[in-house]
Amino acid sequence: MSELHKFIFDGLPVRGAIVRLTDAWQEILQRRAGNNDTGAYPQAVRALLGEMTAAGVLMQSNIKFNGALVFQIMGDGPVKLAVAEVQSDLSLRATASLVGEANRPLRGQLAPLAELVNAHGSGRCAVTLDPKDRQPGQSPYQGVVPLNDAAGGRFERLSDALQFYMMQSEQLDTVMVLAANDQVAAGLMVQRMPVKGEANLAAATESGEAEQDALGLNEEYNRIATLAASLTQDELLTLDVETILRRLFWEEKLLRFAPQADEQAPRFACTCSRDRVASMLTSLGEEEVESIIAERGQIDVGCDFCGQQYLFDAIDAAQLFTAAGIQPPSSSSVQ
Repeated sequence: MSELHKFIFDGLPVRGAIVRLTDAWQEILQRRAGNNDTGAYPQAVRALLGEMTAAGVLMQSNIKFNGALVFQIMGDGPVKLAVAEVQSDLSLRATASLVGEANRPLRGQLAPLAELVNAHGSGRCAVTLDPKDRQPGQSPYQGVVPLNDAAGGRFERLSDALQFYMMQSEQLDTVMVLAANDQVAAGLMVQRMPVKGEANLAAATESGEAEQDALGLNEEYNRIATLAASLTQDELLTLDVETILRRLFWEEKLLRFAPQADEQAPRFACTCSRDRVASMLTSLGEEEVESIIAERGQIDVGCDFCGQQYLFDAIDAAQLFTAAGIQPPSSSSVQ
């Protein structure tokens, strides 16, 4: 089962979280692979989208927000757009829009962000918070940064781009380690919390408080961030959470919250359903549906987001209108 673990460091202005997506991530891949029109994502795209999904869960888990966190990267490479959407209850879904070149072998070892999304340096990273109770005329909050560093160099890793986003848009020192294969999408995030106003955290003196609270200058955070950054992608994918935390922070006083697992675990959820497709077909009208089936033999509707396909044959179509109180006429095309 997928799981999320959150923790803080006793007496220090540092918090962290680690996520392992298993069943939720595999459901995303299976739906896409089962789509006859699109087929599975290429390996490099699967790795990138898995990292995005893990990162989306980590970011959503650290905010008090009732709504969707939508993490997007867009650019001028084979991956035109990739999206990971995570609700406040940690239900999630993810998708990517590709062009033909995405199926070609990449020059890099696996999936460099620059080659997939930011081929010519115009790629962007956006994080949108869309509240469920948004009022008419109210716009979602959105932060957007380029997929390039301050010197204009293209980020090779998604984690580097997100660390840059957190510093530029959220003013938070952050270190992330992300990894994904076809079984697991995982991530570790460590963040510095503001010292000012947090009496239960580091006991900063008044004279040194401003310096400790400045970006990049908190020595306690920097020490823990260095430890977190030493985690390799292979370790993140293959080791259990207990082992990872023990290896990284065995000398630190780590306070852990109850893991979010079982019913509270991150889980896949898409808004598509067979009932919604049936409702859409009914709205087209019996004559139009009958015409499509006569031409194609069946109706095949795929979800644009997750790729799930819903098939309706002549009998299914006839039952739609019977259930709606419409008696279909006798016709060889729906027998």
